[in-house]
Amino acid sequence: MSAAYANVRRDELTVSFSSAEALKSLETENDAARRRSSRHGLWIAVVVYVAFALPDRWLIPDVAPVTIAARFVIATIALLAFEALRLANAKTVWLDITCAAALLVGYVGWLYPAIATRDVTAMSYYMIFGAIFMMGANLFFSFPFRLSVITSGLVLCAFFVTIEEFFPSSQTYKLAFGIFYISCFAFTSFVNWRLNVERRNVLLNAAEARHQHWEASERGRSLLELSHTDYLTGISNRRALDRRLDECWAAWKDERRDFSVFLIDVDFFKRFNDRYGHQEGDRCLTVIANALKAVVESSDGMIGRYGGEEFIVVMPAALPKFAMTLAEKIRMEVESLAIAHDERPDDMSIVTVSIGVAFTREKVGEKVERIVREADLALYNAKASGRNCIRSFDPLLPRPDDHAGKLVPLLAAAIDRKLVSLVYQPIFDVTNGKARAVEALMRLRMPDGTAVSPKTFIPVAERSGAILELGRWAIETACRDILMTDRMASVSVNVSPIQLRSPGFAASVADILARCGICGSRLALEVTEGLDMDMQSEVLKCIADLRALGVEIWLDDFGCGFAGLSWLRAIEFQTVKVDRTFLHDCSNPRGLTMLQDMIALIRNRGNTILVEGVETAAQFSLLKDLRIDRVQGFHMGMPVSAELLSAA
Repeated sequence: MSAAYANVRRDELTVSFSSAEALKSLETENDAARRRSSRHGLWIAVVVYVAFALPDRWLIPDVAPVTIAARFVIATIALLAFEALRLANAKTVWLDITCAAALLVGYVGWLYPAIATRDVTAMSYYMIFGAIFMMGANLFFSFPFRLSVITSGLVLCAFFVTIEEFFPSSQTYKLAFGIFYISCFAFTSFVNWRLNVERRNVLLNAAEARHQHWEASERGRSLLELSHTDYLTGISNRRALDRRLDECWAAWKDERRDFSVFLIDVDFFKRFNDRYGHQEGDRCLTVIANALKAVVESSDGMIGRYGGEEFIVVMPAALPKFAMTLAEKIRMEVESLAIAHDERPDDMSIVTVSIGVAFTREKVGEKVERIVREADLALYNAKASGRNCIRSFDPLLPRPDDHAGKLVPLLAAAIDRKLVSLVYQPIFDVTNGKARAVEALMRLRMPDGTAVSPKTFIPVAERSGAILELGRWAIETACRDILMTDRMASVSVNVSPIQLRSPGFAASVADILARCGICGSRLALEVTEGLDMDMQSEVLKCIADLRALGVEIWLDDFGCGFAGLSWLRAIEFQTVKVDRTFLHDCSNPRGLTMLQDMIALIRNRGNTILVEGVETAAQFSLLKDLRIDRVQGFHMGMPVSAELLSAA
């Protein structure tokens, strides 16, 4: 086993943004706002302070020249001092102290020249305006509570010293104005304290809101990244690649910007899994994915896991010669990993890959899926050529399904010649362990008795149109075998997109139900997510018509394709069948987490959850712990003929 294979590890980087950091960030922003507010406030205060030169002129004209001069001198010094500190980038607290000192000096610097006036009566009334300085310290500026109390307290002290020592006044005057000043000091100080508390609370709430917003954004980013990341290998998943393919396809259609698609398959990977186990298989895929990613991304391409042991590469603006060179580099990179594989049936003893490459061309078709299909055909040719090689798509080469041409007439006569049959696999309720439904599975044999895999004959039946007659036969046979005999409460039958697009399909189902005397709610039709079926209006109408008959619509193989979420949004499925690969990948923590996330998603949608592929007691126990509704698999029951089913 190579060093690269033995040293596989995943590094997870967790970026955190605590509430304390959010508070610190807001305090920095608030500090900048306070600096601006203090500057604006001081300039306004200076303008008002100087404007009071007019009342000086009217009320105390004999000392007005001195008080006015004092106002201008103090105002000028205050502004110069503040601006000097601001330009020197002094701390905000020093700017606040400067403003507070300006208030205090402004009051005292005006008061003591003013009390020298001969008009004692006018001055006795004029002194009431000293309260404005306390209000300015407590309310106008956003001083911290301690600074505002000290400033307004000194203003209060200056007033009492003045009326007690320097300004002749009666006891009544001292009492009345003293009470006023003390009240003004107390109330404005209290309001300042409340404002500071409120500002702090607002700051804390804003910090918490920012922290929560960051957490929500991070969760959204993580979910988005997760939705575009393959849970096993950490590279892009099929959904992300489909988006990239759509982008490249749009650029090709609009601007004729070429791109190429590689399909990469790990040779004899099933044998590798059987020999070394699924955990080693997962590690093998991860090592290969990392190696492929390094090669592809260095050439500005995008790689993702296409499914199972297959990878897909999208290479924008790649000329055929460059693409083939890159494909060969990928093949050699995997070969250089030297991952042991001694169960290969050929003369190789290490893991290798086969690669199919397809390019944009004038007759590539109207859908991006066509170029992926061509890459798949090229991959087939690479496998047929002995594997561990690369092949590009050649439209002149025979298609791999040409040999299936002999199946077309066989399928056309399969019903009449009784070459097609149904077997039924039970579906169990997890709560009571009883089988209340079965899935009908189509089987085909050659005239000599040789079985033909559904993976072989179903695609041929779809392309030839034979699936329409076979599909109707399967639904009617399932109804007669299972429902009319009450062997089970319900039966599910797989349907093809070809059937759903076919005019009159829903009517034919209604006719079958009527002739069999069966309630529509006992029949379920399964649609496979991985199938290439657009959300066309005729499909949606057909499904709506089937629902009107009471027929249940199930989503099969959820998670293996690229349109599952879109389908869940567009169609109301009664049951969602989770693809077996998610259960089989539960041997590792990330696989288990993925299954749990998928179950949570389906459960939140309100769909019945059915997990297929249960092959061991441990898997069944796990699904029971996860509160799955229904299960299906070889451990629960093998597909058998209708006669071998136990009566419901």
